[in-house]
Amino acid sequence: ETKHGGSKNGKKEGLSGSSFFTWFMVIALLGVWTSVAVVWFELVDYEEVLGKLGIYDADGDGDFDVEDAKVLLGNGLKERSVPEQSTSPESEETIQPDEQSFVKSEHKNVDDVELEEEIQPVLHEAVHSEPGVLKAEYLLVAEFTNDCVFSNNLYSQLGEGHEDVDESVNEQWQEKEETHGETFEAPATDDLLKELENEVTEDYETPDSFQKAVEDLPEEVHEAAEQGIFCYCDLSVLVKDADEEGEKEKNKHLIIHFYLFILTDEIIEDLEIDKKMSGKGEKETEQDKTEKAKKKKKPKLLNKFDKTIKAELDAAEKLRKKGKIEEALKAFEALVNQYPESPRARYGKAQSEDDLAEKMRSNEILQKAINTYDEVVSLPNVPSDLIKLSLKREADRQQFLGRMRSSLVTLQKLVHLFPSDTSFKNDLGVGYLLIGDNSNAKKVYEEVLRLAPNDGFAKVHYGFILKAENKIAESIPYLKEGLESGDPGTDDGRFYFHLGDALQRIGDKEAYKWYELGYQRGHFASVWQRSLYNVKGLKAQPWWTAKETGYTELVKSLEKNWKLIRDEGLAVMDKKQSLFLPEDENLREKGDWSQFTLWQQGRKNENACKGVPKTCALLERFPEATGCRRGQIKYSVMHPGTHVWPHTGPTNCRLRMHLGLVIPKEGCRIRCAQENRTWEEGKVLIFDDSFEHEVWQDAENYRLIFIVDVWHPELSAQQRRTLPAI
Repeated sequence: ETKHGGSKNGKKEGLSGSSFFTWFMVIALLGVWTSVAVVWFELVDYEEVLGKLGIYDADGDGDFDVEDAKVLLGNGLKERSVPEQSTSPESEETIQPDEQSFVKSEHKNVDDVELEEEIQPVLHEAVHSEPGVLKAEYLLVAEFTNDCVFSNNLYSQLGEGHEDVDESVNEQWQEKEETHGETFEAPATDDLLKELENEVTEDYETPDSFQKAVEDLPEEVHEAAEQGIFCYCDLSVLVKDADEEGEKEKNKHLIIHFYLFILTDEIIEDLEIDKKMSGKGEKETEQDKTEKAKKKKKPKLLNKFDKTIKAELDAAEKLRKKGKIEEALKAFEALVNQYPESPRARYGKAQSEDDLAEKMRSNEILQKAINTYDEVVSLPNVPSDLIKLSLKREADRQQFLGRMRSSLVTLQKLVHLFPSDTSFKNDLGVGYLLIGDNSNAKKVYEEVLRLAPNDGFAKVHYGFILKAENKIAESIPYLKEGLESGDPGTDDGRFYFHLGDALQRIGDKEAYKWYELGYQRGHFASVWQRSLYNVKGLKAQPWWTAKETGYTELVKSLEKNWKLIRDEGLAVMDKKQSLFLPEDENLREKGDWSQFTLWQQGRKNENACKGVPKTCALLERFPEATGCRRGQIKYSVMHPGTHVWPHTGPTNCRLRMHLGLVIPKEGCRIRCAQENRTWEEGKVLIFDDSFEHEVWQDAENYRLIFIVDVWHPELSAQQRRTLPAI
């Protein structure tokens, strides 16, 4: 009874003074130790709390205090005042509030929602002040993965989409490749579209949440950027540390603080901030102005009428950007029916058809898109930027369908409408090259270089044409200066390839410097292996054995029947029926080298095989050779005094077998990479001709070999069926 607090008579007794004091001390100590624990173990993130309050910093001192509270209580969030600031980079950083938060989980959690709710009231509020000082302030909140990186010129980076349609569509839908020595391919990326189509085609490589935040920016922000307002932003990033088990870091929480300044000449003069902002002298400032003048403004895609239906156009465009292609197409078709003279609505319809064609892999739908692009240009009051986009895209899609001459007509129309735009002349030059009309292409690039002597794109293409004309020494400065310019469209493996080749042919060791640079920039597999049409991951070595290839039966058959193959080849040579044709790829420095081809790109030459029927019948048993659509099967005869320049084949997808038929005892050799070898009659040499190789024939008699190309043994059956022919 005593233990349970009762007395002998059953009545409870009150707490004594000592018991009350004891309980008071216990509670007090618990409070003290709880406070210590909160501080010691950082149970409360005070920096996070202060960071949230820092959003409402009104006096620019970097924290939230009584003065800030007075401003907020007196004026409200929407009427915050901003103290005058110097617009130098130093002062810009001092007016940043401490708006940092900590991401507690990999997915969006309660804290994230609360933070965004607190930020929303100031997300799109303009802070009006004197011209030249802080014009507007925006907060964009989004989650990013750890490898997300942005530059300070964030608005430009986000405002400009990258529509890499040529690469993605060509690889997934319809593959087209041609040998580097015979034809010229269109550039892999469409630089004009990348510069102009940023307003309507924004294929950001950024998370959806950030893209949405950018899309939701008020119209005045986008207009301000178009009017040349300078944009500065500060990035505050916190990353959650890895846990004890070493798991990878959680997502970043990124807060971007935008500052937009109007920098007119008068303001710069009044505030004297030109040197403060750049830290450069007058000479450099003038250079900066020149560079700024070169920057293209965002395209104007709406005429006066289209501005009145902008909301409807934007709604349809949002569907297209979200990948709802069929819905977007219906929306734009409805707009075209309702407003038949709206250029922007018709352009949106063309884009939607274009997207649908890619999705469905339909040439028929793509032709509809081409027709619609053409219709845009025929409408009245079409903005010039929209004409450029429509015709440029029309020409590109025509090239994709292989209609090179139709594309050429479209490009000629562009040049006629915009004669001062050298970029369209450059595209026209490529159009001529694609149909093999080097003469007209040369004239176009000569005109471009007359108008713009430092145009790197024109230089590399003009150098390419000169080299094709065997004007080796003349081509070098154009190729070199064009590559050194760094202009869009110049960083292409073909130009490194041809510059190095030209330098090798005049005996200049600098060739390997350019090969090395091409390798470093990802155009070549190595300095020695410089083929341009490759499958990644294939085993790469200059010389192979029959066992390594897995084609031992083919090698045995060739070596066993070498005399039969030789005798049929000699019989064709003796008949002098001109079946042996001179090498036509401009690979010889000097001498006489001819070939008699039986299979080309996996196709049998029936007429040729009539001259060597037993040889062809022998090869029919080996589909790795006869079905190799990136190779040939042929006789090759080389006469004394011949030297073949160092060169590489076009692809790493094949290996090349040489069967010796008539081999002089001395004077004939071949180098592949850094190793020389010689042929033997009745024996097969196997090498990878995507590596640099060179041939000398200094014997007293001719050399006859039989060449058999085979698929690289590591290619799958699917790849062998689907790889484009070369």
